[in-house]
Amino acid sequence: MKNTLRAITVALTGLLGLSLAACGGTAGGGQDGRTVTVYTVDGLEDWYAKRFEEFKAQTGITVQAVTAGSGEVASRVEKEKSNTKADLLVTLPPFIQRAASQGLLAPSAPSGVDKVPAGARDPQGRYAAVITNYLDFVYNPKQATPPPKTWDDLLDPRFKGKIQYSTPGEAGDGTAVLLQLQHVLGDQGALDYLKRLEANNAGPSSSTGKLQPKVAKGEILVANGDLQMNLAEIDKSGGFDVFFPADATGKRSTFALPYYAGLVANAPHADNAKKLLDFLFSPEVQGKAVETYGMPARGDVTPSGPRAEKFAAALKGVDIWQPDWDAVLGRLDADLAAYKKAVGR
Repeated sequence: MKNTLRAITVALTGLLGLSLAACGGTAGGGQDGRTVTVYTVDGLEDWYAKRFEEFKAQTGITVQAVTAGSGEVASRVEKEKSNTKADLLVTLPPFIQRAASQGLLAPSAPSGVDKVPAGARDPQGRYAAVITNYLDFVYNPKQATPPPKTWDDLLDPRFKGKIQYSTPGEAGDGTAVLLQLQHVLGDQGALDYLKRLEANNAGPSSSTGKLQPKVAKGEILVANGDLQMNLAEIDKSGGFDVFFPADATGKRSTFALPYYAGLVANAPHADNAKKLLDFLFSPEVQGKAVETYGMPARGDVTPSGPRAEKFAAALKGVDIWQPDWDAVLGRLDADLAAYKKAVGR
């Protein structure tokens, strides 16, 4: 997990792997109330660092970010329901939808959110996509030779103990792997495949961000990821390449995994949180999403430049399909139980 926010990192009781990135104070704190606390999935740390400094310069409000896997940050909001500390939740689907269904999010009406396509925002106004992103995979080009191209390639014995994917139910990207395999192979086919893949799996991981450096170092050779985070890391240090596994017919496919943001119910600094949402959905800030290889969620903001071109090139020839996130949420517990049984966990 990357953490480049100018901050002091401390352990938070009750949830392993969480880090507090603060510009002063502690989560949910702030002596003068000029703070806002964001519980967020990892992947946007560098972008947050710049945006939160800009927000503070404009408003005088300090942003404190608690970063972990998608399921972890949502779970923490749920655990703290009787003593809410977070003001905003930023996470991937279906965890943002689950948080809303549990009554953990409050309606809000950020300025500019109406420019986000209807399919990427909650009809009840509890959450909306901030940055658009996609599921992908990465491999080490020096050691994974020939490079994997298909799902069947990942079952090759040469990858024994050298493949790792973040755990479905804990990480949004990991849950996306299960959904993608269901799309490609069908429900039972996905379970059968993941059972076979266990022979090559290096073990569970609660965070997708932790897998990038392991691939770069050659500790593992293949991992799941998301396009925004992976392209940003390749720009910084390299060590791996992006690919989209093909099915038996040679077709490559993926789906959008947006970073969704929602106001936490009973947020201790709700007014500050609403100001931050207005800021994040502003056309100026949306236009800066491409700095970290994210795509703006607003339909009226068009990215341009080398990073936007590289993002588009990575998706060239890849079929984009759209999950029904309400349906995904409705069967999520059953799917996760079936997954755990299939892989023996």
